[in-house]
Amino acid sequence: MTLVDQVHADLDNAPISAKLRALLHIAGAVQVSGREVTPELVEAARTEGATDLEIHDTVLIAAAYCMFNRYVDGLGTLVPDDQEWYLGPAGRVATHGYLPVLDR
Repeated sequence: MTLVDQVHADLDNAPISAKLRALLHIAGAVQVSGREVTPELVEAARTEGATDLEIHDTVLIAAAYCMFNRYVDGLGTLVPDDQEWYLGPAGRVATHGYLPVLDR
């Protein structure tokens, strides 16, 4: 979470690769509007080594999460404030993927 917090607080100075930083700038633009993804942002990502597939996937994933967030917000879903709560579900996904864990 330390790295996630650093990226969230200051993307331009966080200790991540230049390619990831450029892709996250595209994702941030998508969060505002798909029309905010400019040729300059795409070219900056390409300059840092991002492929067209990586740029495409970044836009797709960011757009999907915008939709998911609006969906759960519209349903009035409660979101835990405590980051520790997320460690259990994250561990299950990391270990078992997104499939349900069945009693064995």
